[in-house]
Amino acid sequence: MKKNDLKSLVKQMYNDLLTTIESQEQPNKDEIIHYLEDAVLTIQSLNPDRLDSAEHTKLAFRDAHEEIAKSSIAAYKSTNKRFEEITSMQEKTLHESAFIDTDNIKDKFENIQTFMAQEVQKANDIIAELTEKVSKLEKTSNLDGLTQVFNRRALDHFISNLCKKKNLQHDLHLLLLDIDNFKSINDKYGHITGDKILIFISNILKKTLRDGDKLFRYGGEEFIIILNRIDTQTAKLVARRILNLISNNQLIYKGNTLKVTMSIGLTKYVTGDTPDEFITRADNALYESKHKGKNQFNVELFNGV
Repeated sequence: MKKNDLKSLVKQMYNDLLTTIESQEQPNKDEIIHYLEDAVLTIQSLNPDRLDSAEHTKLAFRDAHEEIAKSSIAAYKSTNKRFEEITSMQEKTLHESAFIDTDNIKDKFENIQTFMAQEVQKANDIIAELTEKVSKLEKTSNLDGLTQVFNRRALDHFISNLCKKKNLQHDLHLLLLDIDNFKSINDKYGHITGDKILIFISNILKKTLRDGDKLFRYGGEEFIIILNRIDTQTAKLVARRILNLISNNQLIYKGNTLKVTMSIGLTKYVTGDTPDEFITRADNALYESKHKGKNQFNVELFNGV
């Protein structure tokens, strides 16, 4: 694990903590303690054998706080609804008690009603603020929420920067993977089963890759792997190993044994490639794999070849 990676992770945690404190009117000591405990657990979970572990964990840590924010919104909405119910009850009670000529009681009810209305407004303001923050987090996140691998946004950024470099000093290959018959599985077993399969596949792929390789969820049931510093023959061996690992492992969910396979399209980065050209070649190779019977890989190194 590189020192700079750890420094970057700790710096982000520090900045997030300061932001949390500054955003609160009256910071709560217990919340800060929980935040620090989460930070310790996050650092303890770092995998020293992965060079990108700190980067990945940093993103996951940020996404975890996105989930906390979403939970907070739900809690505030629930509280807000309860406040509205209590306010309605107070108004009804005040109306029914109007015949009692007791100014003191009426004043207290009015004070309670005013207080509750203020609390409802505060809750609404917090909901609006948290919703905006979650929206911003979702737009800037680089991790797929379901599989916890890099998402399409991160892929676009990575390939765009890659193609800007033009000449690379080493070979780089791209694998486009698609789960076979995924729609049929979803239709038969339901979307929750489909989600379990996506997580199952992503975990196998993560264990297969080396340091320096990148795994992205391209969309739906498709993944993209970037193999760095590897020749074509070795890239083919990686593709074959992935197919074997996936087809030889079975997912058991709610008593159902699911055998899953994938099809793969493989290509190599060519100097001058645009992002679309790079991915399109892999997509063409993937089409061949599907057309020829699935559960296999095909290669297109140059346009049409």
